[in-house]
Amino acid sequence: MSTPTPTIPDVQNSADTRQLAINKVGIKAIRHPIKVKDKSTGVQHTIAVFNMYVGLPHNFKGTHMSRFVEILNSHEREISVENFPTMLRDMLVKLEAETGHIEMNFPYFINKTAPISGVQSLMDYDITFIGDISHGEIAMSVKVVVPVTSLCPCSKKISEYGAHNQRSHVTVTARTNKFVWIEEIVQLVEQEASCELFGLLKRPDEKYVTERAYDNPKFVEDMVRDVAARLNAEVRVDSYVVESENFESIHNHSAYALIEKDKNQG
Repeated sequence: MSTPTPTIPDVQNSADTRQLAINKVGIKAIRHPIKVKDKSTGVQHTIAVFNMYVGLPHNFKGTHMSRFVEILNSHEREISVENFPTMLRDMLVKLEAETGHIEMNFPYFINKTAPISGVQSLMDYDITFIGDISHGEIAMSVKVVVPVTSLCPCSKKISEYGAHNQRSHVTVTARTNKFVWIEEIVQLVEQEASCELFGLLKRPDEKYVTERAYDNPKFVEDMVRDVAARLNAEVRVDSYVVESENFESIHNHSAYALIEKDKNQG
């Protein structure tokens, strides 16, 4: 006669009496292979770090953390952006939630050609796809961090021997109504910087980028305004946040500016 299997208590499903709902509960920093559309090669394979959360009603003690991992592994071995809506819906069903949030952060590589010598090298960009679902409604956005050069207009004006410059990070977070290539957002930002960055430069290229930045000085305020103006003209973008952080070369602090706009609200 077989021994009956003992019942294992499900503590997460027990009731909670504190009457406090939790906005986000889930898992952070889990890695998983992904594939992303690449404008030049068709598809790029990389590794993403996922954050996955749901809203927890006040009457539930806890959520089932293992189910988040099950959702990641229930799709293709390599998750794509196209999976996002399905993953968000699955998350609400499996976790018995009404709201959910997924972030997928990954490095994305673009092959760049130096301006004079023509040598090619890869530049990496920090990308995050963000998906939210609330009561069946899904909102998607993409966040792109673009490193660039900025040269100080004030320093150029008052100095006899040049001007100080620094590396800057311009971050665009955009909600779109149609498909936009990552490369398009990167190029838009780089065109508004004092100069773009390259992975590999020869001496003639160094001369070019130095002089290009000197001829195109930008305050941090100029950077966000010029990028915002381009995003305002882009009909595929419904809303955006553009940020610029200059890692100052003559200060031990950064300069920072931000513009936020929802075109649907005027």
